[in-house]
Amino acid sequence: MASIDPARSATVPLSYPPSRRLDLVEVLPAANPTHPVADPYRWLENADDPEVRTWIDAQHALCRRYLDALPGRDRLRRRLTELLGAGVVSAPVWRRGRQFFLRRQADQEHAVLFTVDPDGTERVLLDPMAVDPTGRTTLDTWQPSKEGRFLAYQLSTGGDEESVLRVMDVETGEIVDGPIDRCRYSPVGWLPGGAAFYYVRRLPPGDVPPDETAFHRRVWLHRLGTSADDDVLIFGDGMDKTTFFSASVSLDGRWLIVSASPGTAPRNDVWIADLSDGDPAAPVLRPVQVGVDAQLVVHIGRDGRAYLYTDRDAPRGRLAVADPTELPAEKWRDLLPEDPEAVLVDYAILDGPQLDRPVLVAAWTRHALSELSVHDLETGERLGAVTLPGLGTVTGLSEQPEGGHQCWFGYTDYATPPSVFCFDALTNATTVWARPPGQAPVPPVHTTQVVYESRDGTPVRMMLIAPPVEPARPRPTILTGYGGFGTSLTPGYSAGILAWVEAGGVYAVANLRGGGEEGEQWHRAGMRGNKQNVFDDFHAAADWLIANGWTTPGQLGISGGSNGGLLVGAAMTQAPEKYAAVVCSAPLLDMARYEKFGLGPLWREEYGTAENPEELAVLLAYSPYHNMRPGTPYPAVLFTVFDSDTRVDPMHARKMCAALQAASTSGKPVLLRRESDVGHGARALSRSIELSVDTLAFLAAHTGLDLEQPDRTAEQPDRTAGG
Repeated sequence: MASIDPARSATVPLSYPPSRRLDLVEVLPAANPTHPVADPYRWLENADDPEVRTWIDAQHALCRRYLDALPGRDRLRRRLTELLGAGVVSAPVWRRGRQFFLRRQADQEHAVLFTVDPDGTERVLLDPMAVDPTGRTTLDTWQPSKEGRFLAYQLSTGGDEESVLRVMDVETGEIVDGPIDRCRYSPVGWLPGGAAFYYVRRLPPGDVPPDETAFHRRVWLHRLGTSADDDVLIFGDGMDKTTFFSASVSLDGRWLIVSASPGTAPRNDVWIADLSDGDPAAPVLRPVQVGVDAQLVVHIGRDGRAYLYTDRDAPRGRLAVADPTELPAEKWRDLLPEDPEAVLVDYAILDGPQLDRPVLVAAWTRHALSELSVHDLETGERLGAVTLPGLGTVTGLSEQPEGGHQCWFGYTDYATPPSVFCFDALTNATTVWARPPGQAPVPPVHTTQVVYESRDGTPVRMMLIAPPVEPARPRPTILTGYGGFGTSLTPGYSAGILAWVEAGGVYAVANLRGGGEEGEQWHRAGMRGNKQNVFDDFHAAADWLIANGWTTPGQLGISGGSNGGLLVGAAMTQAPEKYAAVVCSAPLLDMARYEKFGLGPLWREEYGTAENPEELAVLLAYSPYHNMRPGTPYPAVLFTVFDSDTRVDPMHARKMCAALQAASTSGKPVLLRRESDVGHGARALSRSIELSVDTLAFLAAHTGLDLEQPDRTAEQPDRTAGG
């Protein structure tokens, strides 16, 4: 195969590995003959087939040769490493004067879990690199016991996210329980004293059909020091295989709260049990909310009241209170009513004896930007606001479980590495609690939020991160979004964004329908039969950037992962002329068969199901794999997939890659980057850097951004962009 000239990479045809095409057409579903569906590359679904393995290796080898030849890689790698040198620090979790928090130094592959003893002594509790020096093992989640004596933590290896639960004695570091498998990100509800906890575990493989081992969760009671085989089944028997559960226990140990939701549906059922009435192995659960199309989270406060965070009759969220012995909805009293613009996302209760009156600190997002407000705990009256460092994102709002007058929270924005702040309700002062452990030479950038209209006239917001000068010319631009599962894209420190902007580019983040930036109605306006709204919002963002002189179609790249990979896949098939390059990571692309792979059955509430003829018609209308047009000049495309991805099967990208290589007439590359021993979630820092080097260099090569030298445009006044 001929070598690749990076300077001409946008137009030189590539000799792709052969991809045989099947003459396969199915009628879906069987009861409705109106949907003949072609699937010429179905043979690429089976990664264990020797032919498929050979094809994958050849595609990756081609991709590797191409990417390694792109200019600017070494400088980009150095810059990303410098920017990530700030490290990471998280807000503390408190247990009776003991802190637990995460911190990553500049030279560390993973964040390390620390504890600070009540006497101030700081100790390492868990370093994933000490567990596995290869960097393949990640700390998925952790939960201290109520007294801070024990720590339940979960590790997975190789990116499969199949968490294994263990329990550590915090004082000695000794492993006192576990391993317990089949726990994938299980919540842990500790009982007082630490002798037992409720948790979520899947049924044994022998008890379920072979293709359903990733499902069938249940709530169990586990007693420390006993075999998990002897755990007591508490809840979930007979419920749908896709049901997710959570279990929590109030600080005083009296109340057990269990929640269940079908897959990723934006609703849940909730039950509560009074554990003071009997054996914790046989709780009598009574319903709080069952069969209601709304989300509800119940917390029992130190004052004995039930705090009910819900979007029931309040798409932007509200906080109500009630007596935990009487929890029908008509007994709820609003403490924080729904705000007409801001979305309620979290709260902390400050009720220490030093305060004249207890207060509540509420975290909101207003059009994706965080706010903190202070309220009277009894009446909800607004007393003031907590000043934040800028227009960014608050994370990890926490309090001392035993009560106090302080709360802690993380803060970040596009140019600010995560720091931790402490708000003191006694003095109304906010101080820095912990800064990132390292130094990062952050370049100056200008961030602004604009409003544009989508196809149907809906106003949509978008963040623009650009050089701190007037873009006197259109610039290479990356547009990204997500638009699904109620997930909000809020500002956060990103080495990739900063490196791109420093080199003279623009980065745009669109807050599309399907996300949670404007509450649950915003989410539902982009799910199931409304999914096309998400793509329309994205196309409209591109149109706005071009019409307002920020970029041109030849300079516009798009990037997205997972549901965002579906987004950019649909964008490129619906409007290939708008985009010069696409990075499509761990994507969903075959929407007729997505339910048959990975965790697909969990997402039926979001996308709909191919088993329903009407919903299948919607899926096929935008499914990227089914909407490619042979003879079309498609953009340059880089698919990135991960062998251990147990959420989204890499078969989506394999099939789409083969189809696109056959269909496109632009001469621009269509490449498949494959990575082993990583999955959909967390990974070692060095692996993250290499992935960013590849994707940013690819986008730069096809949008005209020179990564060899930073942009040195003479300083001009900042632009003020409007809707």
